[in-house]
Amino acid sequence: MLMAAPAVAASAPSVSLQIPAGRLGDAVAALAGQAGVSVSVPDAALWARPVPALNGRMTVRDAVRRLATAAGGRAVALPGDGWRIVAAAPAAAARPAPQRAPAAAPPPAPAPESGSDIIVTASKRDARLGDYPATVNMIDGRDLAFGGEGGTDSILARLASLSSTHLGAGRNKLFIRGIADSSFTGPTQATVGQYFGDVRLSYNAPDPDLKLYDIAQVEVLEGPNGTLYGAGSLGGIIRVVRNAPRPGMLEGALSAGASLTQHGDPGADIGGMINLPMADDNMALRLVGYGVTEGGYIDNPLLDRKNVNRTDTYGGRATLRIAPGDGWTIDIGATYQDIHGADSQYADRDGPRLTRSTRVDQGFDGSYALGDLVVTKDWDDLRLVSSTGIARQKLGERYDATVPDGPADDGTAINRLWPLLAVRVAGVTEGVPMAFTQHNNTRFFSHETRLSRPTRDGFGWVVGASYLDNRAKLRRSLGPDGLAVPLTGVINRIREYTAYGEASVEVLRDLTFTAGGRVTHSRLSGEGVDIALPYLAPENQDEGTALQLAAANARLRAARGETNVSPSLALSAQLMPDLVFFLRYQEGFRPGGLAIEDQFVRRFKGDQVKTWESGFRHGGPGDAFMLATSFSYTRWQDIQADYIDATGLPTTANIGDGRIYSIAANAGWRPFAGLGIDAAIIYNDSKVSDPAPAITLGRLSQLPNVAEWSARGGVDYRAILTDDLDLRVGANLRYVGRSRLGVGPILGEAQGDYVDTALSVRIGRPDLGVTLTLTNLADAVGNRFALGTPFLINRIDQITPLRPRTVRLGLDAHF
Repeated sequence: MLMAAPAVAASAPSVSLQIPAGRLGDAVAALAGQAGVSVSVPDAALWARPVPALNGRMTVRDAVRRLATAAGGRAVALPGDGWRIVAAAPAAAARPAPQRAPAAAPPPAPAPESGSDIIVTASKRDARLGDYPATVNMIDGRDLAFGGEGGTDSILARLASLSSTHLGAGRNKLFIRGIADSSFTGPTQATVGQYFGDVRLSYNAPDPDLKLYDIAQVEVLEGPNGTLYGAGSLGGIIRVVRNAPRPGMLEGALSAGASLTQHGDPGADIGGMINLPMADDNMALRLVGYGVTEGGYIDNPLLDRKNVNRTDTYGGRATLRIAPGDGWTIDIGATYQDIHGADSQYADRDGPRLTRSTRVDQGFDGSYALGDLVVTKDWDDLRLVSSTGIARQKLGERYDATVPDGPADDGTAINRLWPLLAVRVAGVTEGVPMAFTQHNNTRFFSHETRLSRPTRDGFGWVVGASYLDNRAKLRRSLGPDGLAVPLTGVINRIREYTAYGEASVEVLRDLTFTAGGRVTHSRLSGEGVDIALPYLAPENQDEGTALQLAAANARLRAARGETNVSPSLALSAQLMPDLVFFLRYQEGFRPGGLAIEDQFVRRFKGDQVKTWESGFRHGGPGDAFMLATSFSYTRWQDIQADYIDATGLPTTANIGDGRIYSIAANAGWRPFAGLGIDAAIIYNDSKVSDPAPAITLGRLSQLPNVAEWSARGGVDYRAILTDDLDLRVGANLRYVGRSRLGVGPILGEAQGDYVDTALSVRIGRPDLGVTLTLTNLADAVGNRFALGTPFLINRIDQITPLRPRTVRLGLDAHF
């Protein structure tokens, strides 16, 4: 959690801190490393007392005093820049720190952080949660690591408003609060923006599914967030905050685990971190590395293979922090991850459990690389942040395109491509195993510079400018192994130039008005590649005509510019000390591009959302009781959607206008120290209300992958068993309601309506522990996603089951 910093005098500059909750000794060590000061705790009993997280901008004096007060001590200033925390005198102790208790008596929880003191760093100006006029969810990084570090699935398990497709690791699309365009990844920009700190991860590529090792926290802002984050934030943004290097501190961590999956193969995982101080405590290098193997559990009897869908992931990060002084901080980072999936994870709906019969392997390979540079300068009340990122993402996929018993004359899916292949590939016969291969290669550059003033004394603001350049190349082929022929592909490129600003003013006591705007100029260009000869019906076949069409298509290149303005307005009112009401209006947009349909390249338009949202928020994370509710109404114009064309290939079009109603509630309760209970529920009513003339929906107008109802609940219990032994038990349950694969009758397959569960138990010390985790306790099958290959969607019903019941035994160590 993040705490607010009060205004300070010029003689005591504020510093940026990221100190996780834990024991006082660990907290002061982190403070000393990050702020470059000396802090000692001579009392061993005081050293072990719990303190809350302390992140954000504040003076060293305030940070030391907050930690001392939380631990039941007091801060003593030493000559120079040193501090000492000592036990407070009994008369002066406003709140005695809890002592370890026998197992029969649960210990007091660490001093909770008031919801009004939590800082939303994704606001780009350190807005307090109590003042932030929108819906935001925060997840502590230690909670994500509890039970074994995962990827995006760990975030999904903790939020009811977040949903995803389930093609496989590194291939999925994410959606927030019902703003979902389609189930397929194409040239359209994502509806959810993903960030690593201040650096954007991608533009129109799928979720890279980076493993969340050594993470400080995750913030999820429900959208749209067009003013602050621009295009690609229609649904919201996910901001992952890495643990920063800590100058002056040598520390490390190691975690490892082995897992057994019922009906499947075993798996294993290992990850480590080391923080290396350098150059007289002005520099530090933080290294993270990991490898994960997830055992397969899908059988393919047609090929006589079992557990075909094994997935291997490995990767790492390196971050160098340079703190030259005078408020400057320079972070240089590199991230890499590679994913290899031996086969797809879908099954036949009507076949035996966890089986499918396909004639080709449907493996996939994905890689993601990111280099980033973030420069920060802190003054008394101002912060300058300049961030630059260069990313490269590659994804190769294979789909089974074999038509059982050869092509049928029904005009659907692969049957329209068959005549093309029969002409171009010698020796092709009906029923031969066929594979469709797709390679997506994306290069992405982004830069942003902003200057901000946190909201203090009723006034705060942020101004910034950004530039991005994204180039995505999609190449495709179809045919038997060794005889595949290229199909029409496309290259899309976009350059965006942006300026934005936002300000908050307390117009009346406890009433804050916020307004902002963003101006974006986009330059879009695209062209076709590997232009395929168009297929003509036999009665229209003419070699000269076909060649002319192909030549005309090959020359197709498009370039255009567009300018978008995204305004925002909001009000927040402090009705009671712990009760906030907010109302906001926000817009978001995505530019257009080029798409492929039936071997031709054509344009699609940009789309835009306009949202009204209101809600109440009582308390915050860490409070004895927390409740947050929201209601939103969204109008979506010219919806961009990736869908399946008449040949069974993915394409993109504007499918019409839509509207979305969303109602959500989140609650948290701490009945006594050591026990936390939380629950969330969301209702979405979404539809394409005005379909485009060329789109046939029938009665199936619901937006894809948007469950009408979703809910989750969780329990977290902590106890001190002995002086050196702690216990933590966590359990969660998530219900995902029924949704549709896509819009219209062809993609109207139902999915969802399942319950996923998990239970984790950890016993040990803070620096060494053993964890037992059990997922999918009921060994349910479910159906997370109703698609495995688009070419058989009209012939074979497909489901993506939950991973069967899995038990993991893990070990974690810290020094």
